[in-house]
Amino acid sequence: MSEGGLIRRSAAELAASIASGELSAVEVTQAHLDRIAEVDGEPESGVHAFLHVDAEGALAAAAEVDAKRSAGAQLGPLAGVPLALKDVITTSDMPTTAGSKILENWQPPYDATITKRLRDAGIVVLGKTNMDEFAMGSSTENSAFGPTRNPWDLSRIPGGSGGGSSAALAAYEAPLAIGTDTGGSIRQPAAVTGTVGVKPTYGGVSRYGIIACASSLDQAGPCARTVLDAALLHSVIAGHDPLDSTSIDQPVPDVVGAARRGADGDLSGLRVGVVKELGGEGYQAGVEARFNDAVAQLSKMGAEVVEVSCPHFSYGLAAYYLILPSEVSSNLARFDAMRFGLRVGDDGTHSAEEVMNLTRGTGFGAEAKRRIMLGTYALSSGYYDAYYGQAQKVRTLIARDFEAAFSQVDVLVSPTTPTTAFPIGEKVDDPLAMYKNDLCTIPSNLAGNASASFPCGLADEDGLPVGLHVMAPVLADDRLYRVGAAIEQAFAGAWGGTLLNQAPELTPTATRAKVIS
Repeated sequence: MSEGGLIRRSAAELAASIASGELSAVEVTQAHLDRIAEVDGEPESGVHAFLHVDAEGALAAAAEVDAKRSAGAQLGPLAGVPLALKDVITTSDMPTTAGSKILENWQPPYDATITKRLRDAGIVVLGKTNMDEFAMGSSTENSAFGPTRNPWDLSRIPGGSGGGSSAALAAYEAPLAIGTDTGGSIRQPAAVTGTVGVKPTYGGVSRYGIIACASSLDQAGPCARTVLDAALLHSVIAGHDPLDSTSIDQPVPDVVGAARRGADGDLSGLRVGVVKELGGEGYQAGVEARFNDAVAQLSKMGAEVVEVSCPHFSYGLAAYYLILPSEVSSNLARFDAMRFGLRVGDDGTHSAEEVMNLTRGTGFGAEAKRRIMLGTYALSSGYYDAYYGQAQKVRTLIARDFEAAFSQVDVLVSPTTPTTAFPIGEKVDDPLAMYKNDLCTIPSNLAGNASASFPCGLADEDGLPVGLHVMAPVLADDRLYRVGAAIEQAFAGAWGGTLLNQAPELTPTATRAKVIS
């Protein structure tokens, strides 16, 4: 099989071929490493999905899978399949920078729970992917190490903060990836790159070893090119972890079974609520057209579709941008030049306070500083009740909107993003315009329920991907996969498989030409 055909296979297909002996894990890993070498490049010359590639470690892990297979060991369903890991998740054998200068070259002394579960399952970690600094952003332009580019159009953003993971999937550099989602950082990148991204129920996947942005909002989840692949990965990383005090001690929903059932295209008995407040003014016409097509398809497959009002969703953006910076200001206080990471000015002529100020001034980027200052202000004496306290009350009202809606319907749907991928640099100097990319995704983080983005077509104006956003109740993650698999199956014929089959071919020559232009 040619390398081109190999890297385009799904994770489930690759796992089956490795299990049968048709392919070795080393062959599969090497093919993806070769692809990374061909198209990833630097910010000026390629996709730039990866900040660190561990070729030696990945090939060693793949060889170990092959050796265990030859010895007759029982291995997991994704054993030998490569994966791209967002660089906010700790790895004891690779740097973890969170996309920040303040952690450049920092190597953690331990693996995150997610990292350990991936390794235990025989999944091969190729390296660490680029991201907005400390997961703050919607475009991966806030990385201290340069932006990642969208493989559909290298002049455009791949979403954020997990743009590196989504771009790695869309560029066929990896069949699986892990992202984290604080206000949409898995789902928004999935939407603008034509991939699948799932934010599990808060507490459904351990946060131990994930560098915190906003602890009450952060949630890691699976990213893939197909719904079944995402479900298989979800089942590997999910489950209770005693090392995480917010981890839910409940059985993991049968997400793999739901994905397989959804692929039969029968949604009879499912009630779907279209959120009235998530559409209309400010939404790109092509995005709304593809969303309406997807809703019509759900109806054709037997789902009952009704309109649902969630009146407090319109306050979600404002509440989020008070709660998140407040938690950021607390979490990022640990980067003080005293314990680990960057240290500036420690030459014997500066006090500890001066070294701290110099380090934080040099190490944090503009967006991190903006949110630290906003959060510190919101938490300060005299303003706490007026800002942070009020935002938490809005958060409660949004959670009640979800409860009321889910008493009427099984899932809620909306567009994932108001627009398709915008050009790099277009919104970098307008934070408010950038923040509006998360209008549809933020409510689920505030309430803690499960949600996901699935490809639903290309916008007429620019031929770029559009995502269908599906929201489910707490611990009903399996409903996401049933709906996502049904949509995927319904459009498979028109797309020739997945939506990525409609993407322009990405080659080393084309990569350089697009970036230069």
